[in-house]
Amino acid sequence: MINTGLLTPGSHRAAELLDDRAVARAVLLTEAAWIAAQSRLGLVPEDIAHTCREAVDRVTLDEVSLNRLAVTSEGGGNPVIPLLADYRAAVKELHGSPVAAVHKSLTSQDVMDTALALVLKAAQDSLVPDLQRTGDALAGLVEAHAETVMVGRTLTQHALPISFGLKAASWLAGVDDAARDVFERAHLPVSYGGASGTLAAGMALCDQGAGADETAERLFTLIGYWAEELGLAVPEQVWHTDRVPVLRVAGALAETTAALGRMANDVLLMSRPEVGELREPTAPGRGVSSAMPQKQNPVLSVLLKRTALAAPHLLGHVNSGAAAAVDERPDGGWHAEWPALRELAVLTTAAASHAAELTEGLTVNAERMAHNLRDAGTGVMAERLSAALAPVLSESDGSTAKQRVQAAVREHSVDTDALANHLTDLVMAEDAPALPEGVNPQDRDGVSAWLRQLLDPRGYLGATQQLCARAVKNHRGRLIA
Repeated sequence: MINTGLLTPGSHRAAELLDDRAVARAVLLTEAAWIAAQSRLGLVPEDIAHTCREAVDRVTLDEVSLNRLAVTSEGGGNPVIPLLADYRAAVKELHGSPVAAVHKSLTSQDVMDTALALVLKAAQDSLVPDLQRTGDALAGLVEAHAETVMVGRTLTQHALPISFGLKAASWLAGVDDAARDVFERAHLPVSYGGASGTLAAGMALCDQGAGADETAERLFTLIGYWAEELGLAVPEQVWHTDRVPVLRVAGALAETTAALGRMANDVLLMSRPEVGELREPTAPGRGVSSAMPQKQNPVLSVLLKRTALAAPHLLGHVNSGAAAAVDERPDGGWHAEWPALRELAVLTTAAASHAAELTEGLTVNAERMAHNLRDAGTGVMAERLSAALAPVLSESDGSTAKQRVQAAVREHSVDTDALANHLTDLVMAEDAPALPEGVNPQDRDGVSAWLRQLLDPRGYLGATQQLCARAVKNHRGRLIA
């Protein structure tokens, strides 16, 4: 039973954080931390807590052992039960006798959910820095290319001119939003509810003969110690069947894949040979073709798109499990979450690493962008021409000024000089054209210069500079500590 990620290339970048060994070790650390928390409350001697922590490393988690655990997990429906048997044996071997405090007042869901919280925390700790790297690289591209003009594309067709910096700014905003949500939402607290979510066993564990309120406060203190030992948060309520915390994590991960996938889609288009505006960074063995040695495939973007396509289905899987929660502990819905949540976390964590590498090494071909903009023809400036000439040209033969301009653009769709001359003729034919201040309606050269200025894409970028500056400022203001 070997899962090496053969069908999910690139997942090795995150696999060790979330593989079966990581999950099993998280279960053991969760159990050991519970003993440490009891020790801090005075329920267990300190030396026993130390022994129980040492016992974690005594449990064998090699491939053979993990395969055995996978098989024996079928008996109880989760891996906590067979792992607990191995852990108790390791504790007994070190201590010389069984330690009753092991797993005391816990239930398997407490441990399983808390262990998943631990592995997800490891994923978050990897994700956030890589998203920050991606954002930093994009901010650099925004600043470097705020004035690098290219053709915009809407509904797959040429639209108005934009700058590459503005496109990168849009990517940056999505990545920054995702990084913020991963930082704030992609984590789970410890889970503690006992057999039926009443904390009954925990109350019994902490009872020193005082009233229920004082006992409950001791129990909440114990749970707080447990969370501190693991570096996790304390929940406000028992969440055995309230799976909203899990959905928050899955949602933040899926949001991240969408932001990175959107960027990858643009890179894939712009790196097509016939477009040639971008090029992925290269590395030995990357992007090679088994049949066509001349190819350099944009593999990083391909893998990002792969993840973005897979994530919604994994999110739906997690959501279905959450929606199936019933009674005080779920009967299958909880179990269904595990593989989908882990796969989503693995793919997203790997994707963040891919995105950082992609953006840090992305090559921008500004000359090709300018070439493609020229090839897009005069139509990309039709909006500006129509707005400027609407008060200048009169209606003629039933055609409005806008329609006359559009007809001229269609007639001279690829020849800027011819279009400028045609429009100059139209303006000069008007009796008293309302031209901008400084343009003499009797001066053909002056009118022509004004029209050629209107045809310059660099003069019709709107608030591009300000939007780029704002994106970079927002990114630097969002830096996550």
